This record gives sequence, C-alpha cells and structure tokens, in this order.
Amino acid sequence: MASKPVLAIIGGTGALGSGLAHRFVAAGFPIIIGSRNAEKGREAASRLVAPTGSVTPLGASNEDAARAGEVILITVPWVSQSGILDTIQAFVDGKLVVDTTVPLRPPKVARVQLPREGCAALVTQGRLGPGARVVSAFHNVAAHKLKSPNSIDCDVLVFGDDAKDREFVIALAKEIGLRGLHAGPLGNSVAAEALTSVLIGINRAYKVDGAGLRITGVIEQ
Repeated sequence: MASKPVLAIIGGTGALGSGLAHRFVAAGFPIIIGSRNAEKGREAASRLVAPTGSVTPLGASNEDAARAGEVILITVPWVSQSGILDTIQAFVDGKLVVDTTVPLRPPKVARVQLPREGCAALVTQGRLGPGARVVSAFHNVAAHKLKSPNSIDCDVLVFGDDAKDREFVIALAKEIGLRGLHAGPLGNSVAAEALTSVLIGINRAYKVDGAGLRITGVIEQ
C-alpha cells in the first residue's frame, strides 16, 4: 500500500483493538488509539513501538480519534457498540469504517445470538447512517495472535456493499500478514459473526489456542 492512511482504532485499548494496533504500527501505519478515557488511550499508544521513521502512535478520546482518523476501525464489545457509535457518528461521514463487532452475550459466548437487525455490521451501518462506508472484517482472528511476531494461519472474510471498499480492507489485511477475501455484501457479515461463537466453542472443546478460519481452493491473484 503506497499511501498509508491514518487509522483511528475506536476501543483500541481492548484485546482486538490493541492487537490490530500492534500489527498496523509495525507495518508503518499512523495510528490513533481511541478510548472513552483519553488518558487510557494515550497510555496504550505509549506502549506501541513504531518502526524507525514512522509516525509515533497517538492516543485520544474515541470522538477525537474518529475526527482525526482517515479510516476508522470499530473494535468495541457488543454491549458498548450502540453508545460508542453514537459518540462518533458526527465524525465519520464519507469515511471508510471497518467494523469488527461480534454480538457476543456473556456468559454464553459460545452460543450464536444474533441481533434482530440480522448482524452487528448492519447495526453499525444503521447507527452511523448512510454517510459512513461500513465494511466488516477481522471477526475470526484470535486477538492475542495479532501481538505475536509469528505468521497467523487465518483468513479474513471481508463484507461490504462496495467492492472497492472491500478491496481496500483486503489490502489492509495483507499489510499485517493476513489474507483477506471478498465475502459479499454487508449483510453477509452474519456468517463471520456467528462463526466467532462457533470458534470459541471449538477452542473450548479441543483446547485450541485460538482456532481460525481458512478458505481452501482460492488462488490469490
């Protein structure tokens, strides 16, 4: 990717958000860690080590991160999703928003429990409005593996109503060592969101350290 956009990671102090931040910073992307507590965001950013010559990671409130970011990544728990989306809605018009939200409902997180809207990605699009270009991805990647220097044997299914926006997110995934695949319109995100609960159950049943998803038969162009 020739030009690396500023990535605002909303909820970037959590497990998935911090894992993605670790990978994107290592790949040379300018990063802003968003948090409901700006100081907590700055503390998380201070723990990231950028390559020589790269922009120093920053921390901010979720609102300020969304305002400054060129691409917005939503990495918040399902229970917090609606409230946090409302706080950033004014700052995402025209921007690409990558939603990673999975509708997990503790304590039965290994049971698929989808929202009445169909999936979390459609909730995000509805909450942010038509001005946001929502794509969903990164649901089935074990968060702790993102912080490892090792390669990750996992594909990323990318959903969105605009093929060019999906292609951009596939390119983002490639930058951090993951293979992204076109998986259809935003509503299809229901498949990956449901699979997250299935993978949690597989982890427990087989004592797996972060089961992932690999699509066979696809030859990369």
